[in-house]
Amino acid sequence: MVIAALGSAAPSNATAIFPYPLKPCPAAIRLGDDLSLYCFPGRMETQEFITQSPEETIALGRTLAAMLTPPKLVVLRGDLGAGKTTLVKGIAEAFQAASEDDVTSPTFTLIHEYRGPEAILYHIDLYRVDTPRQLETLGVDDLVAENSMLLIEWGEKFPRFERECDVEIALELVGENKRRVRISSG
Repeated sequence: MVIAALGSAAPSNATAIFPYPLKPCPAAIRLGDDLSLYCFPGRMETQEFITQSPEETIALGRTLAAMLTPPKLVVLRGDLGAGKTTLVKGIAEAFQAASEDDVTSPTFTLIHEYRGPEAILYHIDLYRVDTPRQLETLGVDDLVAENSMLLIEWGEKFPRFERECDVEIALELVGENKRRVRISSG
């Protein structure tokens, strides 16, 4: 597992918390000059990040977009208010599909479509969808294409999405604005 902490510097107690040597992450997953990203050695199938604010969660979404080459099915896990839509704001912005202000929760519309030059993002919220029949009426299968990315909130409610997903992103609220974001793939 790779664990990363966001902030201006590595936490002073990082070696006490994580008994591994601290090293900077590769440039490919750095978040920018104002946010430092530190990694701990381990398997690359799972990465964990800590964000300290909604702005850092959006910045992480922008960074993660590089790992999300279409076509992809991404399951977004997390309780209400965990930051799933906030993360999607950064992903959509990185794909030039929408500005962060234009990305909103699809809780009541169920699907939002954001078109960019390289990809079409479908932000899907299954919180209010309870049965396979209700899911079928959404036509999710019709959205799959070579240039599409399905970002599905509450996808864990339906076993097929757990089997079919390329990436799972789990968000957990661990403080007023602090989030733990775990990305699993492969």
